[in-house]
Amino acid sequence: MPTLIVLFNLKNKDTAAQQYEEWAKTVDVPTVKRLASVDDFRLFRCGNLLGTDTPAPFQYCEVIEVNDMEGLFADITTETMQRVAAQFQAFADNPTFIVAEQIA
Repeated sequence: MPTLIVLFNLKNKDTAAQQYEEWAKTVDVPTVKRLASVDDFRLFRCGNLLGTDTPAPFQYCEVIEVNDMEGLFADITTETMQRVAAQFQAFADNPTFIVAEQIA
């Protein structure tokens, strides 16, 4: 089962965090979790690099457990998901989408 990992920072790092997190909790995560192609969706706020005070290179990490990649591409073309994706793009600064596969 593929996992989609999304790493990103916010466009406006100072004022958008609270707005983004509220939107993510009330709109993004629940909407994506309802997709037939998705088994789970977790969102993480990244902190410091382990053992240091150095901030992580990304503010947020999404982990989306996908059960059907072709189905996901179909799901994200719906009007609802296009609207959610546009809202996400308004918050996220050049997000990196990584397809990963668990090996152990």
